[in-house]
Amino acid sequence: MSELLKIMYVDDEADIRTIVEFALEDEDDFELKICASGQEALDTVGDYCPDFILLDVMMPGMDGPTTLQRLRELPDFSCLPVVFVTAKVQPHEVAHFKAIGATDVIAKPFDPMLLPEQVRDIWRSIVHE
Repeated sequence: MSELLKIMYVDDEADIRTIVEFALEDEDDFELKICASGQEALDTVGDYCPDFILLDVMMPGMDGPTTLQRLRELPDFSCLPVVFVTAKVQPHEVAHFKAIGATDVIAKPFDPMLLPEQVRDIWRSIVHE
C-alpha cells in the first residue's frame, strides 16, 4: 500500500484500545484515531474522515450495530467500510453483521501481530471490488 489509510477504531474497553493502538500506530501506511464509544465515533467521524472503521459490537449505550446504522444515515459516510471486531463469529452472526452493512468481521481475540495485515487484506478486497 502506498497511500495513507485513515483508520478509526471504536471500542469501550481500554485494554483492547491499547492493544489495537500498539498493533497499528507504528505502521507507516496507517493513521489511527481511537474512540471509546459509538457516540464519540459519530461525533468525530466528520472531522477525521476515516477511510475505514474497526468497530466493536458489544458496547454499553450505543452498540456497534446501532453505531453502524447511525453512520449509514450520514450522507458522507453511507458507504464507508466498517469492519466489526467481535467474539461473535459464528457463521449466522457474521452473516447477520454483513446483512446489516458490515464490510467484514475480525474475530476477537485477535493476534495484535497479525492485525495490520488483516486490515490491509480487507482494505485490498474493498479497493479491488
